[in-house]
Amino acid sequence: MKAEKRNLLIMWVANFLVASSTTMIMPFLSLYINTMGDFTTEYVQKWAGYVFGITFLTAFIFSPIWGRVGDKYGYKPVLLITGFGIAISLFFMGFMHTVHQLFILRFIMGAVTGFIPTSLAMIAAQTPKKKVGEVLGLLQTGNVTGSLFGPLIGGLLADQFGFKYTFIYTAIAISVASLFVIFGVKEVRQTEKKAKTKEFTRREVLEFIFQKKVLFTVMIISLLVQVANFTIQPLLAIYVNELAHTESVAFLAGLAFSATGFGNLLATRRWGRLGDKIGYEKVIMALLIGGAIVFIPQGMVTALWQLVILRFLFGMVTGGIIPCMTAYIRQVAPLQVQGEVNGYNVSFRFLGNVIGPVLGGTISGFIGIHSVFFVTSGILSFAFFLLLWSVKRDQKDLEQGNFSTLN
Repeated sequence: MKAEKRNLLIMWVANFLVASSTTMIMPFLSLYINTMGDFTTEYVQKWAGYVFGITFLTAFIFSPIWGRVGDKYGYKPVLLITGFGIAISLFFMGFMHTVHQLFILRFIMGAVTGFIPTSLAMIAAQTPKKKVGEVLGLLQTGNVTGSLFGPLIGGLLADQFGFKYTFIYTAIAISVASLFVIFGVKEVRQTEKKAKTKEFTRREVLEFIFQKKVLFTVMIISLLVQVANFTIQPLLAIYVNELAHTESVAFLAGLAFSATGFGNLLATRRWGRLGDKIGYEKVIMALLIGGAIVFIPQGMVTALWQLVILRFLFGMVTGGIIPCMTAYIRQVAPLQVQGEVNGYNVSFRFLGNVIGPVLGGTISGFIGIHSVFFVTSGILSFAFFLLLWSVKRDQKDLEQGNFSTLN
């Protein structure tokens, strides 16, 4: 088997293990906080947002650094650092006794978060540009499949064995994924004609990003999409409890999470293939407006089955956004700096992961959890119009000869 195919297969399995493990804790994070004291619902909602989001604040700072390290020394060392780092952090989370201890540990964990984005960057670097959308879509199905089963498994484990042992299991699974990388991955990169070995400064890379209007807008949209995704995720268990009124809240919350993942699984690769054919920007715009439409009725449901169906549809229409964004970066950024450019994109995504839970928790605390869905729809609509404007501006600059390259 060729190294490229073996790498893709191993990273698919590794992404499945990492995604399933990290999403196991999502359905019960707010419930876990509730076991640490006699708290009000508003207090739990607020701290669920803070604890969920703080990891990504640290990751926002470190992602470009890991990207630059990946460009210089290879992505495999970064995968190992982030993989084992996440595993150790999750292991100790099962032994926390206060909300503040959990908050501090999640803050530290952010420095080593980024296994899946790094895997996308590594596979993109070894893939020809004309096929990168489809290949990344295929790799993304590993992440999506893990996200599909993770919440269900996590909910069942939490209900049957408790939160502590669920954290231990996730740590073991991610350690196994990291071992697969150690013994199975051989990093390969595509070569480009007239490729230069020059190392670009951080300032040169940033100037390149800012002058490429669509590229910079794609990064802003990465932030907005993650804000939209994460406004409701930490609160979903509470919302499910309002709809279902049952003791198996963790499992049902996992079901609602998994519905989105199942929708992703069915559509992700097709969106990537379509992006290869018609352009990644067009596909991203279609997915943004589709997500905005599907989010609205989620705030008006009266039964759990309605929410599950709508979460499934949301997963279908948004499953191709991340692969198409990564493929677009692969298309426009030189190989020598793709890791760093993708690192800034991931950094924007992590910043969205910080803002989203805090925004969702704040909105829910003041005007109710239903309103979070309507605000999120507005965010995705704004992202659509922002990208549409940016594409038109870039086309105009191209016609006038005002575009930049790294030399």
